[in-house]
Formats: sequence, C-alpha cells, structure tokens
Amino acid sequence: MIVEDDPALQKQMRWAFDQFETVVASDREEAIAQLRRHEPAVVTMDLGLPPAPDDVTEGFRLLGEILALAPDTKVIVLTGQHDRENAVRAVGMGAYDFFAKPFEPDLLVLTLERALRLHDLQQENRRLAIQQGSALAGVITRDPGMLRIARLIEKVASANVTVMLLGESGTGKEVLARGLHELSPRRNGRFVAINCAAIPDNLLESELFGYEKGAFTGAVKQTLGKIEVAHKGTLFLDEIGDLPMSLQAKLLRFLQERVIERIGGREEIPVDVRIVCATHQDVKGLIQAGRFREDLYYRLAEIVVEIPPLRDRDGDSVLLAHAFVQRIAAQNGRGVMSLTDEAVQSIEAHRWPGNIRELENAIKRAVIMAEGNCITAEDIGLDMEPAEGGFEALNLRVVREEAERRAVVRVMARVNGNVARAAEILGISRPTLYDLMNRFGLKKETQQ
Repeated sequence: MIVEDDPALQKQMRWAFDQFETVVASDREEAIAQLRRHEPAVVTMDLGLPPAPDDVTEGFRLLGEILALAPDTKVIVLTGQHDRENAVRAVGMGAYDFFAKPFEPDLLVLTLERALRLHDLQQENRRLAIQQGSALAGVITRDPGMLRIARLIEKVASANVTVMLLGESGTGKEVLARGLHELSPRRNGRFVAINCAAIPDNLLESELFGYEKGAFTGAVKQTLGKIEVAHKGTLFLDEIGDLPMSLQAKLLRFLQERVIERIGGREEIPVDVRIVCATHQDVKGLIQAGRFREDLYYRLAEIVVEIPPLRDRDGDSVLLAHAFVQRIAAQNGRGVMSLTDEAVQSIEAHRWPGNIRELENAIKRAVIMAEGNCITAEDIGLDMEPAEGGFEALNLRVVREEAERRAVVRVMARVNGNVARAAEILGISRPTLYDLMNRFGLKKETQQ
C-alpha cells in the first residue's frame, strides 16, 4: 500500500512498483480503510499527511495505528532529506525501514522485496505451528528429514512401544517426547521427566523407584518414585546413557515384569507406564565398551528415532530464529522486532554446535541487547568464518545435485511454497523447478 497525498508521486511510485499488486491512499482515514480491506504485507508512507502535510503528527498517528492493527505489516517511512530525527523515531516505533526523499526507485524496490520476504517467513512460522497442532507446536521445520520424523512420532504415538530418541544435545528430544505423549492414548495421564545425568548415582534409585518410611536415614515418610508417579502416563528418561549399571538391571526387570519394589519395601507394585528415553551418546558404542546392557538397549529401543542436528536441517535455523524473535520479544515487552538480512545470513552461516538451544539463547540475548526493533548480525554476535569442509564429497555430480537440492529447499522455505517466486529467485522456469522438486523428492514436503 502506498500512502501519499501527492498524485504525481503516487503515479511515479505505482509505476516503480509495477511488479507488485498495489493500492493507494491519500490520508490517514483512507489508509486505515485500505489496510482493513486489503491487509497489505508492506506499506510505504509519507509522514506529512493531510490535513497538515507540513507536520508529522498525522503520519506518526497513522504509523502507530498500522502497527497496532497489523503488527506483522512492514512499514517503510519516507521522510525529508534532512529529517533523520523523525526517521529514527519511526524505526524506534517499529517501522521496518526509512528512505529520504528524493529516493532511488531501484533501491526502494529492493528494500520492499526484502520486507516481503521477511513477512512471508513470519507468516510461514505461524502456518507451520498451526498445521502441526498443539502436540507438536514446538517443532517448526521445513526440512524433509524432520518432517518425516514428525510423521513417525504421529504413527508410533498410538502404539504401546518404547521409543528411544537419539540426537545431539539441544536438538529438541524432550519436545518430541512431550509431543508423542500428547498424541497418545495416555495424554490424560502425567508426563514425568527425569534427567539421569543430573542426579547423583546414590540418589537416582530412590528418585526412580521411591522408598518406604525408615528405608534409610532421612526417609521420614513413604515417597513414590518417578516410575510410580507416571502410572497411566509417560515416563521420559533423558540421558539414559548415563544410567549406572546397577540401576540398568533393575530397570530391565521393570520393563520385563512391569512391577517395581520401593527401596525398603517387600511389596511388588504393578505400574502401567510408557517409557520414552533419550541420549546424545552412541549407545552401541557404550554397549561395546561394557557401559550399557545390550538386553536393556533392545527393551528400550523398540522404535529408534534419530534426530538430525540443526546444521543438517535446511532452512530451519532461520525459521526457528524468526519464531524465537517473535516469542521472546513479546515476553520481554519489546514490541514487533525483526532480523536484518545480515543477521539472517549470519544465522545461516553458523554451524550451531549447541543446536536449537544455542540458537534460542543467541536470539534471547540479541532481543535484549538490540538498540532498536531490528536485530543486526552484531547483536547476535556470531563467528562468521565458514567452517572447513572435509573430503566426503569429491564427485562433482553429487556436489552439484546436493547444492541444487539445498538451494531449492531454502528458497521454497523463504517464499512460503510459492513456486512462481521460487523459480524467479532461482533463475529457472517453473517446469524446471517442478522437475528438480520431483527429482529430489521435495515437492510434497516443501509445499506443506
């Protein structure tokens, strides 16, 4: 939407924006009416509007109303050549960018295109969260591998099998475990989580199995263990690779017999609970090293889900970053915030050894430290040096196909599945893009 009271400038801007669908407004009331009717993704507006074109009061009033009615709309403010103070004030209120008159049409079009891409990404974040429902609302992804994992979780949720989640720290194992519980028939029962690595070995047994009054010094009352508390629900054993060998035997007996004995007790107590476990360690390596029972592994690993690290999930780091910005900014009362193009590039270039947890912490710090409503690469503070590659892929055809596949996935993520725009950005025809999507098996996933 173009908000401008000068008819000649209106005409010039519509001509410059001929590749976009545009609507115009000449004053604040007309602009609000057009905003409600057309819900434009981007607005360009002059601060000097009728009835007082030489004053900025009406322009700032309109800016505030636009951001209140449609906070995701990207507003580009047009100001006088020497009016930097008002431009900074507008950006501080939440405007996406500003341009001084007279402006270069090509530069303004470039800024408009960037604003549209950012708007599409933010809308995509919401659409994905809504599509996946409350059970997997924490899983924001367009990566084909992660989409397959989400479908696998949905399939096994209703089956009464134990599930082992394998993946690096910070990849979202507990989010998937909670999603599995919420999708299962046990959703009305409790989801109980315990980190096997965070509790000393001498206390872990009592935490898991409970104890009777007088079982040991300090046991002043009967206390239920986590297994018993999770009766009719789901028990999530995080970092199962750190479970002591002495407790592995006791856990194996429970999995076989489905009964427990509290410490200091004689009574066998039947417990109906589903076990979901997770670890970042190589469990088969632990078995070979004699640190994990092989028979326990096969009891726990009826279904194994391997979660890829964030660096291997094409386009997900940016999708997650935009979602974190929106949530953390709202939690901290920062209003509408967005990532600059340089910030997006730094996020894409980083390998994220700490995965989603590291990304969330980086965005939280950036939201708090950012001076205005735009988060820069400096606010995020990432090392931009590219990681050194190995010699895994020396075949040029394989390298080329992988590069093409990653490019298609990233562009489709950015343009919300719009094939025409994706083909234009990639510099190919739509039939060629369809062929590439079919060849790489991406068509179905990228259009979700």
